[in-house]
Amino acid sequence: MNKQPKVITGRREFIGKSAAATGGAIAIASGVTLFQVGQASARPADESVSNKVRWGMLVDSNKCADGCNDCVTACETENAWGSGSSDEQQSGASQKAQWIRTVTLKNNLTGSEHQLPMMCQHCEEPPCVDVCPTGASFKRADGIVLVDKHICIGCRYCMMACPYKARSFIHEELTNQNPDVPRGKGTVESCTMCVHKIDRGDGNTACAEACSKAGHNAIIFGDLNDPESNLSKELKQQASTQIRADLNLNTGVRYRGI
Repeated sequence: MNKQPKVITGRREFIGKSAAATGGAIAIASGVTLFQVGQASARPADESVSNKVRWGMLVDSNKCADGCNDCVTACETENAWGSGSSDEQQSGASQKAQWIRTVTLKNNLTGSEHQLPMMCQHCEEPPCVDVCPTGASFKRADGIVLVDKHICIGCRYCMMACPYKARSFIHEELTNQNPDVPRGKGTVESCTMCVHKIDRGDGNTACAEACSKAGHNAIIFGDLNDPESNLSKELKQQASTQIRADLNLNTGVRYRGI
């Protein structure tokens, strides 16, 4: 009796076998190629993410120093998308990734200005997930909003849906990537809340670490569901707000001083 061929039922298994057969390169759509750049040190596939935790941040704009860009630089370095990376060298300013950027808010009545970092707000009800036709944009049980590069077709609906302009499209071939943060031409990307660091137990994001190291302490990362976390205590102690709270997205990033 002839043996029946083994059917690959899982996308992860298919991708792994395809990568082995092609030397690590996977063509997932016309003009879209992902490369296996190493084994990421994220949470093991058989270890589920719990909704007991909801990761979030508090940004105190009163503590953001004028002209400071430490959080952006740290994110660029940690995730290999900014200064010195291949995409910045090859792309124009309009195509540069924007995982995090600094913006200035001005009150036209009083003239007061506040500088603050803007990134994916990791909404509880993310519009990017609602409009994604393939399910590439998704929210983990712990509140982190991500993009699955293996099924992203680059339609950019999520970029149009995001009210925070927090997502970018990769136009160019990429080299010298961080093995923990795989990226791919023809796909959309945004702040991952340093998910690779969180899953391996670092307990903080690159932007918050850099802000603390600089002595500003304007960014606090933590568990919104844990009343004993520093983040929850700070939120309880003083008022904070959500950017575009009128959209009722229940963002994971909160701001103070705006």
